[in-house]
Amino acid sequence: MPAPSTVPSAHQPIDHYENFPVASWLCPKPLRAPIAAIYHFARTADDIADEGEATPAQRLAELQAYRQALDAAASGAGPASASHRWPHVFGPLQHAIATHHLPVQLLHDLLDAFVQDIEKTRDHAGYATEAELLDYCRRSANPVGRLLLHLYGVTSEQALLESDAICTALQLINFWQDLSVDIPRGRYYLSDEMRALHGVDQATVLAREQTEDATKLIAACAYSARASMQKGSELVHHIPGRAGWELRLVVQGGLRILDKIEALHYATLLQRPTLQWWDFPVMLWRAIWM
Repeated sequence: MPAPSTVPSAHQPIDHYENFPVASWLCPKPLRAPIAAIYHFARTADDIADEGEATPAQRLAELQAYRQALDAAASGAGPASASHRWPHVFGPLQHAIATHHLPVQLLHDLLDAFVQDIEKTRDHAGYATEAELLDYCRRSANPVGRLLLHLYGVTSEQALLESDAICTALQLINFWQDLSVDIPRGRYYLSDEMRALHGVDQATVLAREQTEDATKLIAACAYSARASMQKGSELVHHIPGRAGWELRLVVQGGLRILDKIEALHYATLLQRPTLQWWDFPVMLWRAIWM
């Protein structure tokens, strides 16, 4: 079991979870509590997997304990059984599961993705094919959209597929935005298949050499992410009210990051593009005209 100082505890602040639209003022008020419960579940797991100085074995053991706490909460066990270690997570989540009949398998899918990330980083392994990378996105990002659609009462197969396309796009955009940060940390998301297609060897990626072929590789990856986002964007017209407006801004935020990547001539092996305050009026204007 990891020492308390090496893995974030229930009482340590957690400042990020990039795969989740924050439950902002645009979110319908009756749904803010369950969305916040899902958000805190996901970002706490994210910190267990990624923050601090714990070893991979410690992180995996901690996530297993976290999974057991999820099972207890989903079964309706009392708060003490659900988790005395993460009461701020599993108390609200247990209520959300019971009240809104959340699909618990989607929460397990998120944990599976965190486990995979730890194991890939531990083994200095990447992704052999695009299909393998997209399967990771299916578990790391797509459950978030499907959980939100469940809360909104949107159940059509078309909406679920559009949600998956948006969430996968957001995950891929995050990968191509963060290459200069992830590679030094031992995280490799450029698949062997795509590297081979563009004639880029692993040594070039690891050295973060922004060669002409590497630039073309990143451009192709960014194009694929944009196509996925555009494929799913019709969903904004099927989510009612304020939630639909939040989704419009999420979509436009992802597309704006892609604009930033393009403006850097796809040189994200060298630098990480970020949104600035002046990007938000652009996003809002584009959201209005979707």
